[in-house]
Amino acid sequence: MYQTDICIMGAGPGGATAALHLANKGIPSLLIDKAIFPRDKVCGDALSGKVVNELRRIASELPALFSQQQEQLPSWGIHFISPGGQQLSVPFKYNYNKVQDSPAGYISKRMHFDNFLIEQVRQRPEVQLWEGVELTQYERQQDGSFILSGKDGQPLVQAKLLIAANGAQSGFARHVAQLQQEPEHYCAGLRAYYYNVAALDQDNFIELHFFKDFLPGYFWIFPLPNGHANVGVGMLSSAVSKKKVNLKKEMLRMIATHPELQKRFANAQLIDDIKGYGLPLGSKKRSISGDNYMLVGDAGALIDPFTGEGISNAMISGRWAAEQAAACLQVQNFSAAFMQKYDAAVYNRLWKELKLSRKMQQLLNYPWLFNQVASKASKNKALAETISCMFNDLDLRERLKQPSFYLKLLFN
Repeated sequence: MYQTDICIMGAGPGGATAALHLANKGIPSLLIDKAIFPRDKVCGDALSGKVVNELRRIASELPALFSQQQEQLPSWGIHFISPGGQQLSVPFKYNYNKVQDSPAGYISKRMHFDNFLIEQVRQRPEVQLWEGVELTQYERQQDGSFILSGKDGQPLVQAKLLIAANGAQSGFARHVAQLQQEPEHYCAGLRAYYYNVAALDQDNFIELHFFKDFLPGYFWIFPLPNGHANVGVGMLSSAVSKKKVNLKKEMLRMIATHPELQKRFANAQLIDDIKGYGLPLGSKKRSISGDNYMLVGDAGALIDPFTGEGISNAMISGRWAAEQAAACLQVQNFSAAFMQKYDAAVYNRLWKELKLSRKMQQLLNYPWLFNQVASKASKNKALAETISCMFNDLDLRERLKQPSFYLKLLFN
């Protein structure tokens, strides 16, 4: 049985980030994933400016190194298409210059982005990487440590501290940390890859379409290299149950019958299968640590409730998990009380943002208001710039919670 101070379950962006930050501190860790990389991961594939910042925190040269990868596209913003058909374009940086500015975000298939991080892990002697190893049993010992076993019950690892970064379906998060799926705070999603979708944005803006006959869900199109696009839908699980929605049928219906999509997908080809996945949303504060463990990324339900973005929040929580793990080792304290510093650090960084995104998610209950905002912004440059800044400035984004913002908008 392998013995280690720190075991990280899951080598996606959250787990890999935790391992790399620990390596930067000279702290060894064991990183385990049931898959062998490169591997596919069902996702929207968009990498925001927050992801770029987290790459830079791991190593200053990583953003530039990633920008040289063939399997990525630089992205300069988001198009929100309202239920009334108005387009609200929000650049990641207002008045950007593609020649002079570094891209604020990227789009890359998770197979390629996750493997990019794993290639960084492989270069670090401090990280022991086990691929193709599935852990399904977690037995706590009297000293608080965990013995981790595979499906056959064979003990494989004993660890003083466990960082669970093994995704939305984490058995550890459900059975040990007692994080339950709540339909009001959980989103069901589908993803498909298409080739030759017409009229993709020349600056690779990602598209979020809020069709009135699919609310409170949304339909997305994200451009990818080599003429491919990530196409999908997402909807709160509570709404899927209440309305008895068949997401796959609805997605194909919109592509076949919506006038704009019908035109754009006329010569498009579906590549591979349409795949489903779940998104545990960070629209509610949860306990994301306990005696001898921390939950990172999707395992800790940290996905943005409005945009569905999870990669950056996984990397942010992975970074803070590494900080907390270093503090635990220094004083040999792995208690739940000491681990609370991890929860505080993660929510100090993310909660304001998650709370605001929850409010924006709830705006979808008022499609007429969404239409008004988009319509006015499409005609008013100053308002468009304000909204663009709101997406990058949390203090400005607070205005979206205030009724006075909409009253001024409606009556000016």
